[in-house]
Amino acid sequence: MKNHSNRTRATLVAALMIGLGAAAPAFAQTAAAPVSTLPAGTAAIVNGAAISQAQLDEVVRLAAQTTHQQDTPQLRQVARQQLIVRELFRQHAEKARYDAKPEVQQAMNNAKINAETQLYLKDNIHPAPVTDAQVKARFDGIVASLGKEEYKPRVIAVSDATTAATVIGELKAGKAFDMLAEQYSVAPSRMNGGQLPWVSFKTPVTEGKTSGLPLAVAQAITQLPVGGVTPEAIVEGSTRIIVKLDAKRPTQVPAFDQAKETIRQQLQVLATEKAAADFSAGLLKNASIQQ
Repeated sequence: MKNHSNRTRATLVAALMIGLGAAAPAFAQTAAAPVSTLPAGTAAIVNGAAISQAQLDEVVRLAAQTTHQQDTPQLRQVARQQLIVRELFRQHAEKARYDAKPEVQQAMNNAKINAETQLYLKDNIHPAPVTDAQVKARFDGIVASLGKEEYKPRVIAVSDATTAATVIGELKAGKAFDMLAEQYSVAPSRMNGGQLPWVSFKTPVTEGKTSGLPLAVAQAITQLPVGGVTPEAIVEGSTRIIVKLDAKRPTQVPAFDQAKETIRQQLQVLATEKAAADFSAGLLKNASIQQ
């Protein structure tokens, strides 16, 4: 469940992205005008309601991050005007008693639940610290699992045999694999033309040692020539997967010092997930639940 205030900020940032091109010239005269004296920490006052400097700073930060622009006076002026307009919307909506509408009350309740839950979990979930020995052991385990070669595959995953046959037919007709991945694939990699990260595993490939890939897919990757595509879709449960091998090379193992921080972060995520699961299990054990 997303935080309501985060959605509001995201909406405002989206408006800023549009406003930077279209609205900034219209605000040029306002930006050049003398600025009235305001109380410290206040960016604007709209019909007696203050917009804080902290609100402006946060919107500018998000807008600059989203649009990859510098924090400039022009960006700040556009952000200020957007906050003023939003405040006017809010005031008129409350005057019309929109704050009492069930949809608004539900959104406010959802935001409250999300905020208090996140803060409670932050204060009560305490993952075990990740040690240097754990990081080194994980690194050694990863290195030991690698094969002599590593592979750069692409996949198209579809949900039925008819679509798989269509994709195979279009590939044989000369259509580009990446374009067909974007058109047909249901896998997250479709937005990148079906491309997956470099993978490596010992051969012959065995279950559970495939860098997270289905066994049949990993086996197909090791058997394909560079540029080759599986002639038929691989059946994996209810999914059909077509694989292409883009590249192959001797396995490149990074130095421990290069990899250790990434591994530490991964282990910290796992430690947090475990702590959260243990904490949840404890709450469930002591709760009276009817379903």
